[in-house]
Amino acid sequence: MTAQAPARRPQPGFGPGRMMGGPAEKALDFRGTLRSLMRLLRPERALLIVILALGATSVALTVIGPKILGYATDLIFSGVIGAQLPAGATKEQAVAGLRAQGQDTFADMVSSMHVVPGQGIDFTGLAQVLAWVLAVYLLAAALGIVQFRMTTTVVQRAAARLRERIETKLGRLPLSYFDSQPRGEILSRATNDTDNIAQSLQQTMSQLITSLLTVVAVLVMMFVISPVLALIALVTVPVTVWVTALIGKRSQPQFIAQWSSTGKLNGHIEEMYGGHTLVKVFGRQKEAEDTFTEHNQALFGSSFRAQFISGVIQPAMMFIGNLNYVLVAVVGGLKVASGSISLGDVQAFIQYSRQFSQPLTQVAGMANLVQSGVASAERVFELLEAPEQSAEPAKPARPDQVRGRVAFENVSFSYNPDRPLIENLSLTVEPGQTVAIVGPTGAGKTTLVNLIMRFYEVTGGRITLDGVDISEMSREELRSNIGMVLQDTWLFGGTIAENIGYGAENATRERIEAAAEAAHVDRIAHTLPDGYDTVIDDEGAAVSAGEKQLITIARAFLAEPAILILDEATSSVDTRTEVLIQRAMSSLREGRTSFVIAHRLSTIRDASLILVMENGQIVEQGTHESLVAAGGAYARLHEAQFAQAVAEVE
Repeated sequence: MTAQAPARRPQPGFGPGRMMGGPAEKALDFRGTLRSLMRLLRPERALLIVILALGATSVALTVIGPKILGYATDLIFSGVIGAQLPAGATKEQAVAGLRAQGQDTFADMVSSMHVVPGQGIDFTGLAQVLAWVLAVYLLAAALGIVQFRMTTTVVQRAAARLRERIETKLGRLPLSYFDSQPRGEILSRATNDTDNIAQSLQQTMSQLITSLLTVVAVLVMMFVISPVLALIALVTVPVTVWVTALIGKRSQPQFIAQWSSTGKLNGHIEEMYGGHTLVKVFGRQKEAEDTFTEHNQALFGSSFRAQFISGVIQPAMMFIGNLNYVLVAVVGGLKVASGSISLGDVQAFIQYSRQFSQPLTQVAGMANLVQSGVASAERVFELLEAPEQSAEPAKPARPDQVRGRVAFENVSFSYNPDRPLIENLSLTVEPGQTVAIVGPTGAGKTTLVNLIMRFYEVTGGRITLDGVDISEMSREELRSNIGMVLQDTWLFGGTIAENIGYGAENATRERIEAAAEAAHVDRIAHTLPDGYDTVIDDEGAAVSAGEKQLITIARAFLAEPAILILDEATSSVDTRTEVLIQRAMSSLREGRTSFVIAHRLSTIRDASLILVMENGQIVEQGTHESLVAAGGAYARLHEAQFAQAVAEVE
């Protein structure tokens, strides 16, 4: 298709079929959305297995560390105790001597230790143990770094695929979807929500895997050291789960509200700053600021509640973890004193207790990230699950030769089923004819050309191009034969030549400049320092509104389409330029079927056929002279414009 811009989206509250513009509300489906997120990671199964293996190995090494450190503690403690016992005696003799002195508790502790009376700390053995600890922790850290790098790869690939899906989805959505959603809301889902998903996955996935593996490994080591102490440590787990679930249930709706408020705020900003000139012209700055403040306060409130409620989880987990630490320390100390466990094992167990509670605290602390990410994912998947435009035919039809014969056969259409707009419209336009469509606002003029472009599908009847039903053609094939210039111009950031060249792929510079000359853009380019290589931004700041319109018309010239659609294409140019464009348009329309939507009747006097539309119906058709002579609706429009012109002159 050669189009000046996508079809204009009606702004909130305007245009046919307009629905509510805010974010769609739906019941929270945390589990379902989470499953959809996991499916997003499915193509990275191989890397995920490697990440899991690396995580398991890293966790195993980390968990072994405290046990080895326990041996170091036992070496130090045994050396300190051994130095206090008489040299030359055996361990049994030393224990018997202590019992004889009435030191039964000390004797029980010594009997459970590997101690040599009279021998101090074995520094050689201690150095070897510490070297092993250092090696274990270094290897665990190295594996952790590799795991994090692979996790980053997985997450960023998943985010890239998600953006590709969104881009593809936006291309498949019908125009009605964009009519029902503010552009800022759609942009927020495609950018902010997608970025939030990636950040949430990045920060939680690796840590979540490590935390869960750590809990399992530490729990095994705790039971190996002391089943009694392990059971004491497990007492706090149900409390942890209950507190996390309770707080999470309250915070999740706030995250949904937070990202919905973000979408509304973005929609308002995009709308207000996109039309900031009109806002200032009509003195609506205060109203715009008040609306911004309202949305901003709503976002502040929902964000504050979401972050505060979810933030309570971590302090609560720390409190529960400290209680667990106290219980383990007291009971462990008593067991050391009784000789039923070594001091090194108690030290290792206390470290394990910390390692056990820390992942639980981390997982609980990640709840806000997970909930925020799932809330964003729900909004993105809602976009991805939106109904698409009708599928392309399996075997698309195409005319043998595109000549430009367009026929409407009993066509009916409505934006709302309860309010029909076009009913049983029949019309045949022969190749090379210029058809002008006039009528009051809302009569269905733009709708008619949108149906030709298949931006909307007819609800009854059919439209044919050279005898082929356009619904049986691929949209790409259909639109490649149509050039469209809209009243609202669209330029992108680039040079003037690049903007014109957008109308035809791989167009040569000679063709671009020829099209520019035909549309009188050459006189604009010659007044600029860099000519056709002058860079303009997406707002066309370097050129006037009329000059932007000329550039878009040159784009249509370059495409040389079989069918040309002009929707008030000369509305932004001055009278002299309009005359020049009309001459150029006459040349452009030769041999092409043209549909011209116009309000100024002076621009369509030479049209082959003029259609007068009211309420979706063609109430009159004919040439300019015949319609004026008929004294009907067209004559009244003509007289009204002529009277206005006379009044302006006087």
